[in-house]
Amino acid sequence: MIVSVASGKGGTGKTSVAVNMALSVGNVQLLDCDVEEPNAYLLLHPEINKKEPVYTLIPKVDRELCNTCGECTKFCQFNAIFVASEKILVFPDLCSSCGGCAMVCPRKAITWEKHKIGTLNFGATDGVALVYGELEVGKPMAVPVIKAVKKQIKEGGNVILDSPPGTSCPFVETVRGSDFCVLVTEPTPFGLHDLKIAVEVLRKVGIPFGVVINRAGIGDKKVYEYCKEENIPIMIEIPYQRRIAELYSKGVPFSLEMPEWQEKFQALYNQIKELVGK
Repeated sequence: MIVSVASGKGGTGKTSVAVNMALSVGNVQLLDCDVEEPNAYLLLHPEINKKEPVYTLIPKVDRELCNTCGECTKFCQFNAIFVASEKILVFPDLCSSCGGCAMVCPRKAITWEKHKIGTLNFGATDGVALVYGELEVGKPMAVPVIKAVKKQIKEGGNVILDSPPGTSCPFVETVRGSDFCVLVTEPTPFGLHDLKIAVEVLRKVGIPFGVVINRAGIGDKKVYEYCKEENIPIMIEIPYQRRIAELYSKGVPFSLEMPEWQEKFQALYNQIKELVGK
């Protein structure tokens, strides 16, 4: 079963939920797809035993074959390649590696070369196999690194995906193919606003979901009212509690020090299994 943990806004505690659920269930893969700022490893403290580079392919132009006809420039919708009378410029950070420029080149002057955009990190701790991606500083496209992280999913196992915040392309790529998505929110106006957007996206892509309310006890009741109106199950509430905050600030998953929460996260995972029929 593949369970993604996501949120419409940042700072709701989705990584904390993903890590505590993984530790409570055990024998799972945890894939941190928040490649622009991965932080699951800060809570798990794994021993990193392997690293792999992540590459995309960008066009390489053979100047001896190229006659600067400009067909590649006309085709590229991302403006990643520019042809002038004397120069050909390739902008790697704009290229989506679609291969179209090479296809339309009448002189077959375009081939491909690797362009590093990130790194995969592999580690393990306490029955959790961790994989997290790191996007190179200054690189604008997270999706290729997220795809590389998701390629590490082992068939037939239990997998938890920690999604990037927001509801843009990295979020969609992370939750794609999940059996279920846990949306972590907080009972505040900002939490409700971004929860609504995440719900709309998940409904359009057809992924079943439920809500975890973190920092319960602050804010108002509008998140609860919204979930009731939309028939969205509230699966668990995590209270706004000093002990939990203290452990988090020390980089300690609170379920390790508060055993009753291991049972609650195990119950959450079992509830998800029942909902998806796994």
